[in-house]
Amino acid sequence: MSTPVFTIANQLTILRMGLAPDVVVLVMSEEPRWAFAAFVVAALTDLFDGLAARLGHQQTSLGAMLDPVADKILLSSAFVALTWSSKLLVAIPAWLTVVTLSRDAIIVVSVAIVNLTLGRRIFYPTLLCKCSTVAELSTVGVVLLLNALGTRFPPVLHLFQLALLLTVASALHYVYLASTKGVAPPAP
Repeated sequence: MSTPVFTIANQLTILRMGLAPDVVVLVMSEEPRWAFAAFVVAALTDLFDGLAARLGHQQTSLGAMLDPVADKILLSSAFVALTWSSKLLVAIPAWLTVVTLSRDAIIVVSVAIVNLTLGRRIFYPTLLCKCSTVAELSTVGVVLLLNALGTRFPPVLHLFQLALLLTVASALHYVYLASTKGVAPPAP
C-alpha cells in the first residue's frame, strides 16, 4: 500500500507556504504582533511536518521536494519584508538578506543545471544546511519579536553574524559536495 500524497506532513508544509504571504502583509501593514504570531505558526509547521512524516511513516517524494521549497518561500519573503519595510524598529541588514537570497538562488540554479545535464539527482539537506536554516528562522523570529515588543536589542547583531557565517559555510559545503561527489550525502 502506497503512502497518500496529501499526508498530514504535506498539508502542514503547504500551510507553511500559505502563511508566508500573511507574514509579509502583516509586516508591511505594521502589525508586528500578528506577523510574529503568523511566523511562529509557520515555523511550528516546519517542526511538525518533519515529525509527522517520520513518526507517522508518511515520507513522500512530494514532501521531500515541498519542504525545502516551503522553507525558502517563508524565509525569503520574510527576509525581504524585514529588510525593506520602512517602519521597523529593528530590521534585518540588507547585506544578510542579499547573501541569503544569493545562496538560495545559486543552490536552486545549480540543482536545476545538474538535473538537466546529468539526469535526476537527489540533493539531501546536510547538517550544515539545517543549521543555516535554523539560524535564518531564528533571525526572522527574533527580529519579529523585537518589533512586536517595540524594543531594540543590540546583541541581535551577533545573531545576524552567525546567520551569515552559517549561510556562507553551507553554500561552500554544497559547492564542495557537488564538485567531489555530484550529490549531497543522505540525510543523517
